[in-house]
Amino acid sequence: MAQYYDVHPDNPQPRSIQQVVQVLQDGGLIAYPTDSGYALGCALGNAVGLERIKRIRHLDAKHHFTLMVDEFAKLGEFVTMDNWVFRAVKAATPGQYTFILPATREVPKVMQHPKKRSVGVRIPQHRTTLALLEALGEPLMSSTLLLPDEEAPMVDGWSVKEALDHEVDAVLDSGDCGSTPTTVVDLTGDEPEIVRVGAGDPTPFEP
Repeated sequence: MAQYYDVHPDNPQPRSIQQVVQVLQDGGLIAYPTDSGYALGCALGNAVGLERIKRIRHLDAKHHFTLMVDEFAKLGEFVTMDNWVFRAVKAATPGQYTFILPATREVPKVMQHPKKRSVGVRIPQHRTTLALLEALGEPLMSSTLLLPDEEAPMVDGWSVKEALDHEVDAVLDSGDCGSTPTTVVDLTGDEPEIVRVGAGDPTPFEP
């Protein structure tokens, strides 16, 4: 059964956050709230965790996983950005966007798109997510908690626990959660490509 941690939305209890971090460091898979619905996450390099996410979401090898990062300055370690991309991403973060960018060698190959060698990156605006990332000290390998045949991500922590009690190791709940998935923008080409219109305003990336 999944461990359940209920924390304050504005001041997440450090002890509970640290316990979730320990689950991640022990190789576990968690469900956690973001500003764009719940997400599934595991520690960087946890190939088994990624396989568990694929199984839960029925994903194929072409799915772009996301690195959840707590601040813009850390992106350069994991993705490469031309000057115009750098400016565009910086202007839109933190926020409800996922950007697909060329991955560096710091990104585990199991996370990268098999042909494009790219990866999604995201800097959320959610206190609990940021507290978790800060305590973990590294990005989370992540994917929206969008179950097969569902059009919207899960948004309620207790419902997540009931649905995935035997699929994840911990559920983090702070009561507040966005309900619309991120806007996904592919920045690997010469021009931005909007892959999915979601919560983030797509206008800055339109032709």
